[in-house]
Amino acid sequence: MPFRPAYDCLWCGRPEQARDPSDLGGWSQLCPDCLGKAGENGFLRARLKAALAERTAGVANAEAPAAATPSAPDGGSATIAPGDGADRANLVAYYEARAAEYDDWYLRRGRYERGPVHDAAWNAELDSVGRWLDELPIGGEIVELAAGTGWWSPLLASKGELSCYDMAGAPLDRARERLLAHGLRAHLHVRDAWAEPDRQVDALFTGFWLSHVARAELVGFLELVRRWLKPGGTFAFIDSLDDPYSGAVDHARATGDRATRRLADGRTFEIVKVHRDEAAMSEALTRAGFVAATVSTTGRFFVHGSATA
Repeated sequence: MPFRPAYDCLWCGRPEQARDPSDLGGWSQLCPDCLGKAGENGFLRARLKAALAERTAGVANAEAPAAATPSAPDGGSATIAPGDGADRANLVAYYEARAAEYDDWYLRRGRYERGPVHDAAWNAELDSVGRWLDELPIGGEIVELAAGTGWWSPLLASKGELSCYDMAGAPLDRARERLLAHGLRAHLHVRDAWAEPDRQVDALFTGFWLSHVARAELVGFLELVRRWLKPGGTFAFIDSLDDPYSGAVDHARATGDRATRRLADGRTFEIVKVHRDEAAMSEALTRAGFVAATVSTTGRFFVHGSATA
């Protein structure tokens, strides 16, 4: 992230003012209190480590001859490219902060309640896509990337030895509670979804993650997924279609592959959000080297599919 003299803490939302360009808060965009908790929190620790490197690079760049700043075609400031470090940090901060209310989206509670007609359609399609996942013939060692609060984790853990990974630690705490409530076990670890595989497994699943992968990076991410899988292994996914009644009542629809998301406490985050239909997903899977791709929708809210490595 670039140095910012004034910022809202990515973790707690508190407005802060950096003292000078050496202030780690301006580089990490974390307040002093949250920086002090870096030893006990995966996201804060990763953000601190990145800020130290960014501050060092920033000082070196300041001492070098100035280079021209890229500009947008209309003469305005260049925008941050989707999928870059700032985008990932914003996404992690968003899901860390949203963990306590994330399941309201699945359950259509509070701001996500959209009336009996739309909520009935949502519940029917959520049940449909859950039955689809349950019927998939997968087993053995299974990896769930971007597992979040673990909505799908008990189902996957009942099929094989499950490892749940997420870039944010707070959602994984909820996933752990959900698994324990079902009397199931899994390996849960904080891990970047973009990290290179450390082994090959029998199946890999992502739920509502691919829509956070920038348009130009989808094939690259799917190639990474293929590296996770043994020959003949299965990749399965569930994601969102672009329906105006999918999100909260105070969420605007995504535009330009970006979405602004508001939490119940009023904090807002800008994240990458790319809705893809059946054709786009099928094409990307083929380009990434998968075979036997089957992609479908539930009608309004969800797209889901599987393919073989």
